[in-house]
Amino acid sequence: MTTIAQIGTTLGPDVLAACRQIFDLEQQALASAVPPTATDLAYGPDERNRLDLYGTPDQPAPVILFVHGGGFLKGDKAADGWPNAAVGRWAAEQGWLGAVMNYRLAPDHAWPAGGEDVLAAVDWLAQHAGEWGGDPGRIVLIGTSAGAVHVATALQLRPGLAVRGCVLLSGLYGYTPLEERDTLYYGDASLFLERVPRVAVETAKLPLMLASAEFDPPRFQAEFLGLMQARLAARGKMPRAHVASGHNHYTLAMHLGTSDRRLGDEIAGFVAQCCG
Repeated sequence: MTTIAQIGTTLGPDVLAACRQIFDLEQQALASAVPPTATDLAYGPDERNRLDLYGTPDQPAPVILFVHGGGFLKGDKAADGWPNAAVGRWAAEQGWLGAVMNYRLAPDHAWPAGGEDVLAAVDWLAQHAGEWGGDPGRIVLIGTSAGAVHVATALQLRPGLAVRGCVLLSGLYGYTPLEERDTLYYGDASLFLERVPRVAVETAKLPLMLASAEFDPPRFQAEFLGLMQARLAARGKMPRAHVASGHNHYTLAMHLGTSDRRLGDEIAGFVAQCCG
C-alpha cells in the first residue's frame, strides 16, 4: 500500500483515492459503530443546504459543525460513506453532537456563498440542536481546506458570530497570491484581496485552533504560518496549533476517528477549553 510520505504534497483524485485506501478499514469500522442519527436535514432553501447529525448525547453537549473541503468546486458531507462523515462520527465518539454539512459550490455559487451557508447552518443548529441532545450555546466549527475558508468567511460576514471557537485545517486566508482556480469562487482577480478572510481571522476575538500537515502543499503551509504570525502580532501570543507529522492535505481531516489520536486529542482539548 502506498504511504502518505510516498505520496508527498501532490493533490488530485488519484491521491485522494490512495489516501482513502490507507484508512478505509478503520473508517468502515467506525461507520458501522456510529451510524447517522439524522440525515439530509434542511438548514436552508438550496438543495445543497443539508446536514447530517451523529451522536445521541444524553445531556446537553457541545455541537461540532464540520465543513468539508473540495477546492470550492466539489465535496459532499457523506462522500460515499466516510471521509467527511468520519469527522461527525468522531465527534459523536467524544460524547458530542456531530454535524456535517454540505454547501453551495462554485462556479454556480460564488463568494460569499460558502460563508453564508456556514452561517445558515449555525443558525439552524442554534434553533434545533437541543432537539438532538446538543447545547446550542456551545457550537464549535471545524473546516478543512475550502471548508476552513468558509468558516473564516463566516467570521468575516458576522464578526460577532455566536460560536465558542473555530478549528481551521489547511485553509487559504489570503497570505499567498491568487491562483486561477480561485477565481471560480472569488470572481475577478481585482476583488481577491477585499474578499479573502485574512483580516477576519487575524482580528477574530473567538478562540482559534490552526492545523497544517507535514505533507501539505507549500501554499497551504505558507498560509498556516502567515496566520500564525499574524495572530502572534495581533494578540501577543500564538493560537493553539498543531502540525500533523506524517499526514497530507487530505488525510489531515480524513484520519480523525482512527488509531492516530494526535490531532483528535488536540481538537478535543481545544473544545474542552472553549466549552468548559
